[in-house]
Amino acid sequence: MKNIFTLCLLLLSGIIARAQTTEDYITQHVEFAQGLMRDHKIPASIILAVAIHESAAGNSRIAQYLNNHFGVKGPNNNAEIHSSYRDYESAEESYSHFVEIMETREPFNNLFAKYDQYDYKGWARGIQRSGYARSRSWASQVVALVKKYELYQYDERPEGYVEPVYATTTYHRKRRTSARLYAVKPGDNLSVIAKKKGTTVKAIMKKNGMKSNRLKPGQKIKY
Repeated sequence: MKNIFTLCLLLLSGIIARAQTTEDYITQHVEFAQGLMRDHKIPASIILAVAIHESAAGNSRIAQYLNNHFGVKGPNNNAEIHSSYRDYESAEESYSHFVEIMETREPFNNLFAKYDQYDYKGWARGIQRSGYARSRSWASQVVALVKKYELYQYDERPEGYVEPVYATTTYHRKRRTSARLYAVKPGDNLSVIAKKKGTTVKAIMKKNGMKSNRLKPGQKIKY
């Protein structure tokens, strides 16, 4: 009975230990993120926000079992979890590898010339556009985390720094339109067809590249 009670306590303590708050996660990793920022000129706010987003503030399975805080894929030697994500010796190694990816892989390495270490919005947009994530809302989610937890305060911005203004990008799905065709019947002419289909003779001729209004039965025309 005592052994069962002890086991329950251990399991409970393990669950509690893993239920880390975002605030605690930031406190735990902010100093290391700032060190990376100073050495590599990428905002600490972005490093932290991406880590929070990709690891659920350290509570995801890959963060717990693989020390993977940035969703980087690759081989791992962990026997406790079957995953396509790579493993790290520590969270710090995961953080350092993320910055290494930004510095050494194209097109991410081009971002350093475009954005400074204070422009977290530019970095978020740039990382997304460079193919880091498939989700079109990824950058806006990362920026929202920076704002929610005021992570920009760790970027050591100079006094009077003015944030660049970026236009909000709206994505529209292209409408798929099937070609509308009409098979010409005996006795048809362009005026009759235009009236049937609610268009004009001029519009039909333009769509079909017609120079003459002559039609043949069975001919298919766009309208």
